[in-house]
Amino acid sequence: MTETFPRADLDPVQRHGLASAARNLGEQFAGVFGWETIEQFLHGSYDQLAETATVPTFLPLLAERFARQRLLALARVGDHDGKPAVLFLCVHNAGRSQMAMGWLQHLAGDRAIAWSGGSEPGKEVNPSAVKAMREVGIDISTEFPKPWTDEVVRAADVVVTMGCGDACPVFPGKRYEDWVLDDPAGQDLEAVRPIRDEIEQRVRALLAELHVPMVG
Repeated sequence: MTETFPRADLDPVQRHGLASAARNLGEQFAGVFGWETIEQFLHGSYDQLAETATVPTFLPLLAERFARQRLLALARVGDHDGKPAVLFLCVHNAGRSQMAMGWLQHLAGDRAIAWSGGSEPGKEVNPSAVKAMREVGIDISTEFPKPWTDEVVRAADVVVTMGCGDACPVFPGKRYEDWVLDDPAGQDLEAVRPIRDEIEQRVRALLAELHVPMVG
């Protein structure tokens, strides 16, 4: 496979990382998407994440993960697999939406799909949110803030918004819910715990409405 998006603006380490990511995605999506589409999504994902990144070392890996999510969503738009997909959106994709995604993945397992995004992605996931979720056995420490993208919104069955107001996308025919929750930004662990617990109850109620069996 020949690189179609040469990046003279990046150093050799970043270019090598992106080339490796492209090969991984190319193998995964062989026969589904062409090489140019895969590279376009990968490099677009890299550029979007680079806008808020403070340490570029892991950008190619994060871009690969972000591009994989977007490509899976794009493939799902035309070939629904029967699993409900829920997209959680907040402003910074650093607290509420990350905890909600963690709860849904934990409670539903592979019986539902969870995505998250932000209208103005932050630089990192809220440390207090990570600690609060770790207390209940859910690890969101490897997650990262990312923007919402059109293909992910189009592929979602339910879009849950949390404080992003008019900045959240509205696509006709989607089920939307707006969850009014306190913002954990800048809060300590004690203040985040009740937010975490309220999100759990809301996720459980949503999964029950979607007829998704829950674990625990």
